[in-house]
Amino acid sequence: MIDRNKKYGLSEGIQLIKQVAYANFDETVEMAIRLGVDPRKADQMVRGSVVLPHGIGKTVRVLVFAEGEKEKEALEAGADYVGKDEYIEKIQQGWLEFDRVIATPNLMGAVSKLGKILGPRGLMPNPKTGTVGFDVGRMVKEAKAGKVDFKVEKAGIIHAPIGKKSFSVEKLVENAKALLETVLRLKPATSKGQYIRSIAVSTTMSPGIKLDPVGVVAEIR
Repeated sequence: MIDRNKKYGLSEGIQLIKQVAYANFDETVEMAIRLGVDPRKADQMVRGSVVLPHGIGKTVRVLVFAEGEKEKEALEAGADYVGKDEYIEKIQQGWLEFDRVIATPNLMGAVSKLGKILGPRGLMPNPKTGTVGFDVGRMVKEAKAGKVDFKVEKAGIIHAPIGKKSFSVEKLVENAKALLETVLRLKPATSKGQYIRSIAVSTTMSPGIKLDPVGVVAEIR
């Protein structure tokens, strides 16, 4: 069903990826974007986050490192776990039953002890991804709504989920556009030539489908 020599439009590609998905579970739909940047250069590192309009189709378990009033604010916003020392100790003992970690700036010194555990898993709170700050309520609500963090890899590629196979084509297209708009906005000033070199969509178990990067970018702009 997939024409290997063809580059599809955004809606067409997403429609096809839903048709070829065959696994008997609700697969995640992912997007891979190859950029014209050199991530080894600090001024060409593309990193950010986006709240997808239709979420990612899963319940996000949020852990917040906060105290006092901020602890109360986090709980009221829907955080699953809030505290400090007890959670630092639990994580050091191997507990990892959460999907996103948020921290207030005054507790980052204590949280930094977890760098070797949380860092490799992409869970370490970071101001660049909007997971460190005093606006705890907003950060928790965004995380629960389906906020996606992304970072360009060594090969110049960004991988990010845009929803589930069960989502409608329209919802997946809107999520994909939100991700691409954010990536376009983060284009480094030092990036020369074509910024978005290629785009592919896939599900957890499916082959990738190549999209037409020029056409997709034109559609967004």
